[in-house]
Amino acid sequence: MPGQQDIQIDQVERLLQAAGADWDRRAHRFAVLAEAAAPSALARSWRMRRSRSADPLVFEAWVELCRGRHTGRMEDAGAAVDRCRRAADALGGDPTPWVVMLGILRLMRADSRELFPVWYEVTARDPWNREAHLQMLRYLSPEECGSRSSQLDFVETVRSSAPSTAPVVGVELTALVDEDVRIVARGGVEALLARRQWAGSRATRALDTALHWSRPGHLRHAAALADLNLLAFALVRAGRVRETADTFRVLGDTVTAWPWTLDGDPLDQFGHWQSRALI
Repeated sequence: MPGQQDIQIDQVERLLQAAGADWDRRAHRFAVLAEAAAPSALARSWRMRRSRSADPLVFEAWVELCRGRHTGRMEDAGAAVDRCRRAADALGGDPTPWVVMLGILRLMRADSRELFPVWYEVTARDPWNREAHLQMLRYLSPEECGSRSSQLDFVETVRSSAPSTAPVVGVELTALVDEDVRIVARGGVEALLARRQWAGSRATRALDTALHWSRPGHLRHAAALADLNLLAFALVRAGRVRETADTFRVLGDTVTAWPWTLDGDPLDQFGHWQSRALI
């Protein structure tokens, strides 16, 4: 369709500009739009048409990061980092370029001496940035550049210091789901007993604390429905299906691929457990 890309670029610009200095909503929009644009040339076209604007630089770097996550490597990570640094110089207090840079360094398995200064730049601008905290959680995992103890220390720091309605409230449950996946991947008898972790004191406390997320209007961050999907999934894994009813009512028909995809087709899994919970 002639002019379709121009229309798409205008729409992306408006959505990002409308978020203003709401860094949480701005990062969420960047993440969703970049994932959607990854198969196309939209990001490059936008940068070529707005060569003096910072947002297209960040957007193209985030699109390249999305592609890198899918393939396991980035074609030119150095160029993407350079775009982030140029955007960061232009945008000042905006944490978004630093968030993308953090993701790129994580994908590159960069040394902590290179990654942590970027982490500090993000949190100096937005202390409870959801995307950055999830990036750090996975970076500190034993599968990547950390260990189980370093990951647990990070989770405990977030749990003990973050406000109860901060965008990072899902970090602890994310870590528990990741731990479940880690145990199952080992196979053997240990995998058969993986569900026992959900009966432990750490998981029980995290789930009990998270139950109030379902109160209408309690969570207001941009990815609140993603965290409610996470809560429903974790409660199912813990065998607490009856307690998911309020969460499923709030969610309605909003399904996120992760973490439901861990057990099969997300729509099938969500629909099955929602119907069980709301009987």
